[in-house]
Amino acid sequence: EGVKAVNPDAKFISNYTGAFDKPDLGKAAAATLYNEGVDIIFHASGATGNGVFIEASARKKQGQDVWVIGVDKDQSLEFGDEITLTSMIKKVDEAVKRVNQEIIDGTFKGGAENLTLKDNGVGVADTSTKNVSADTLAKVDEYKEKIISGEIKVPTE
Repeated sequence: EGVKAVNPDAKFISNYTGAFDKPDLGKAAAATLYNEGVDIIFHASGATGNGVFIEASARKKQGQDVWVIGVDKDQSLEFGDEITLTSMIKKVDEAVKRVNQEIIDGTFKGGAENLTLKDNGVGVADTSTKNVSADTLAKVDEYKEKIISGEIKVPTE
């Protein structure tokens, strides 16, 4: 939905490996997607995504303009800025702070809880400024505020 909101004509291709622990499957999936003309892959696949970075690195060395969007943490720290466009961050530190405060306050109930943009539970890596323009990051912030305010409804299914 985010891609469509910014560029309705962009082509979106999904590919599922069925695994989160198989870099070889990630590498093969990335090769297939890059061969189809994809220029950016958002992997969201744990260690399988390491293979996506490996394939992107090989393609970059051959002169192909390809990128990967990392997940969970700033993956540019592990795989480099040459292939990491940005990373979607899960802010586990925010969840830990929240639980600790609830324990201190005596309000901790346990159970599952989803932290959102509004809760500062997710975001983009601080290193995004290396490969993403200031104008684009400003647009990201604009969309973030619209999501937080409820103006934009993010599908969950």
